[in-house]
Amino acid sequence: MALPSFNWWGKGSHKGTPVVVTMENPNWSMVELEAPSESDFQTSTVTQEKARGKNAKQLTWVLLLKAHRAAGCLTSVASTLFSLGSTVRRRVISGRTDNNDSSPSTENKTVKTRFYNCIKAFLWLSLLLLGFEIAAYFKGWHFGAPKLQLQYIFTAPFGVRDLFDGLYTRWVLIRVGYLAPPLQFLANVCIILFIVQSLDRLVLCLGCFWIRFKKIKPIPKEDAIIDLEENGFFPMVLVQIPMCNEKEVYQQSIAAVCNLDWPKSKILIQVLDDSDEPATQLLIKEEVHKWQQDGARIVYRHRLIRDGYKAGNLKSGMSYGYVKEYEFVAIFDADFQPAPDFLKRTIPHFKDNEDVGLVQARWSFVNKDENLLTRLQNVNLSFHFEVEQQVNGVFINFFGFNGTAGVWRIKALEESGGWLERTTVEDMDIAVRAHLHGWKFVFLNDVECQCELPESYEAYRKQQHRWHSGPMQLFRLCLPDIIRAKISMWKKFNMIFLFFLLRKLILPFYSFTLFCIILPMTMFIPEAELPAWVVCYIPATMSFLNILPTPKSFPFIVPYLLFENTMSVTKFNAMISGLFQLGSAYEWVVTKKSGRSSEGDLVSLVEKEIKQQRGESERNLDETKTNILREQKSRQKKHNRMYTKELALAFLLLTASARSLLSAQSIHFYFLLFQGISFLLVGLDLIGPPDTKEKLCFNIDRTMGLNLDIGTLENGDTLSACL
Repeated sequence: MALPSFNWWGKGSHKGTPVVVTMENPNWSMVELEAPSESDFQTSTVTQEKARGKNAKQLTWVLLLKAHRAAGCLTSVASTLFSLGSTVRRRVISGRTDNNDSSPSTENKTVKTRFYNCIKAFLWLSLLLLGFEIAAYFKGWHFGAPKLQLQYIFTAPFGVRDLFDGLYTRWVLIRVGYLAPPLQFLANVCIILFIVQSLDRLVLCLGCFWIRFKKIKPIPKEDAIIDLEENGFFPMVLVQIPMCNEKEVYQQSIAAVCNLDWPKSKILIQVLDDSDEPATQLLIKEEVHKWQQDGARIVYRHRLIRDGYKAGNLKSGMSYGYVKEYEFVAIFDADFQPAPDFLKRTIPHFKDNEDVGLVQARWSFVNKDENLLTRLQNVNLSFHFEVEQQVNGVFINFFGFNGTAGVWRIKALEESGGWLERTTVEDMDIAVRAHLHGWKFVFLNDVECQCELPESYEAYRKQQHRWHSGPMQLFRLCLPDIIRAKISMWKKFNMIFLFFLLRKLILPFYSFTLFCIILPMTMFIPEAELPAWVVCYIPATMSFLNILPTPKSFPFIVPYLLFENTMSVTKFNAMISGLFQLGSAYEWVVTKKSGRSSEGDLVSLVEKEIKQQRGESERNLDETKTNILREQKSRQKKHNRMYTKELALAFLLLTASARSLLSAQSIHFYFLLFQGISFLLVGLDLIGPPDTKEKLCFNIDRTMGLNLDIGTLENGDTLSACL
């Protein structure tokens, strides 16, 4: 076999040396191989050069495309920042804050601003300390927390120190000897409370997992279902709809209740209207009259003296003589829409269970994807119903009544003392008293009742204040009754420690104190420290557990954690107000509704009205639209306000994050930075709807016909009922 030649250049004839391979096996053939010629190699080289040129052009185009996308991204970011800056400028120029609330308040102004003044003092102190630390850092005194090096302070002669050296030396000695020990003690106490509350949440999640694994759920007895479906035995049910100036949602709530699948002779609907606006009262009366003409058994009740808010309203509804004929009462707030089979799925659970006093359904939300605020609320409330209410209902037959979407046995209400007007959480009050009298509760996680969430931070803030101040009022009033009650020690422990103290008092206390006060102060007093697992790992784990009932919300796990810490300011303030009976503990503000629950029915009604009025002249229709547009724009305009407590804490946390850079504490820095930004966004009211929401609104007045209001429809906005 001849050696091959490596002269591969050449084109045309093959000038390479042939290679002959002889196969000894007769079944194999002979193959002649030729070495590559010079032309082959030249052709290959040219092809490679062309491929390289083509690849270079492709790479250039890819880079240009990416550069174009990056430029577009930068443009969008710039426009977003410009829009954000304009929004912030408008908020600052308007000067509207939560301190100049138009609603009258009986609270002492000194008490109302005391909490804010404390935070403001912390802010100014932190700014002063930050100046000290920056000056010390540039002088070379960079002390890493928590091991502070004091050799210079104790060894340097006093005479050679300048004024700053003396002041900083005094400050270091004061914080080492007097400030760090109590701060570290308070931090350790909050850490213990944090761990206990986290264990409670973990146990609840394990209980929920066990319920799902074993497929445990309340099932009514077969006799009860047979009585309804075959024997036609329907007990007498009273339905109450308490409302107050609910002009956005009264139509769909009344319509949904009137469409309940229950014999007309066995149901009576009470519309308990506490509205103080004559126009709203007239509209609700006309709606009730319309359904009366359609055959529904519905009555309108209005109180002249509004004592006791919702509790007084419900109490007045139960005071009529005909209530004695009814066995059960179902309660729905004005924005709730029960399904037609709601009563058929709840009432059977009372059959042959004489100790069951309440059957509660869970809530579902029609506007949970409206904005970031509603998404975060959906996470919180889904955990409340899916985990807290369901676990407590299955294992201990007790949970707090949610005030709506529930059916009570009237006998249980009467034996427990009825509706009392002593707190702003009348629903929790009656639930606690009924439990002390031995009544059991049933929670139905598979029976949902539609409602809507507050879409503005102002409305959500006031709602949360009422929900967290009322339980502390109730705890003061009910503690003696709980201690004297003839129930087991386990039930007393559950009600006092778990139900009230741990979930209503300890949770807002440690959440605000630990993450909003102690953590930023440890940046300026590095001798007291918070470990990284307290700042990052456990909160992240708890947020992960909270978001499990809503898997689609996993992208919002970090915003949820930050927002819950931000809301701790409102919850802590409300808890203190309720615990010490401050004036704001008795505030009752009806949560603002947008009427989104009625969008589907409203659109169909509008289409029907448009078909009926096509004969109307174009000129009259244009005049009607113009007049309604002018009126609606004046009423649809929403003025956002700035929240002073949140803004003060934002600057405090951002100042502490700047201090953490000097100590190179990465986890603490990132937490303080993002938490400060979260407070800043909420303080500027950038988490809810924008300043003006001009929507495509349909205004249906049954006495005047159709009024069509056409405005601008923003991204994410939907049709809404406007009156």
